[in-house]
Amino acid sequence: MLHSRRRAVPIGATLVLGLLFLLTPHTAGTPAGAQPAYHLMTPPSAGVLVNAGRFATPTGRSRVQTASAPVALRYDFDGGVDKPIEDTSGKHELRPLGQNGGTLRLVPSDGPGLAVAYPDRCTLPKERDCPRAILEGQRDDSLNPGRRPLRYGASVLMTHGDLADGANVVQKGYSVGGVSQFKLQVDHRQGHPSCVIAGNRARIYRAEPQIDVADGRWHDLECNRSSEKLTLLIDGTPCASVPVPSALSIANAEPLRIGGKGPGLGNDQFAGEIDNVFLDIGA
Repeated sequence: MLHSRRRAVPIGATLVLGLLFLLTPHTAGTPAGAQPAYHLMTPPSAGVLVNAGRFATPTGRSRVQTASAPVALRYDFDGGVDKPIEDTSGKHELRPLGQNGGTLRLVPSDGPGLAVAYPDRCTLPKERDCPRAILEGQRDDSLNPGRRPLRYGASVLMTHGDLADGANVVQKGYSVGGVSQFKLQVDHRQGHPSCVIAGNRARIYRAEPQIDVADGRWHDLECNRSSEKLTLLIDGTPCASVPVPSALSIANAEPLRIGGKGPGLGNDQFAGEIDNVFLDIGA
């Protein structure tokens, strides 16, 4: 009962407590058991993302352009399955693409939001029979950094059962054929993340630490390209870097892809969960 918690308090202390009550009415007046505001909101709907067709190829645009202004792109996937997958500004739509029955799911993340769950690592004898699924945007040359400073990355949740020789997290372009590329991946069966960039020449630049992130916990992975080097950060800590020529330019006609380099055979399919994808192109 309330009176059982009363204690004798000196008059001076009573005045101080009264002032604190007036200055902090929200704290003092909060009912017992009250929850943060987000608990009172209708949670976004989890579930299967229905596979869609690719975006139509833009017409009348053959020459590849680069970003003409800084870019800040964020995907938190918290809109639920009933809304298009768009960045937090409501633009840059991504579509789920799948083959062989591969689908993506929105599942509860580490907090009140959602994350994208990818197909389980395939164990079928023939890779061509494996389910595959990715998120893919449309051609958008404003996401080509050229020589500008570049930050990109995502949060990932993986176990050793999710690992394979290739598991692409975020990418735009390809590292071979003179296409150019920026990419984040968790390749090999040691669970080592790596950042990769390539220009229109044969050389590929990779920053990869000897650190295993496939431990069943969420990790924030960031790739940071400055004028002189490419750095990989894990949970905010720089863990590996490699020198990069300041003249290297990344520009291609490929869309932004999350979870693989396409839905087809040999796509370096990601397995596990991805959240909080971001892309920052500097001035």
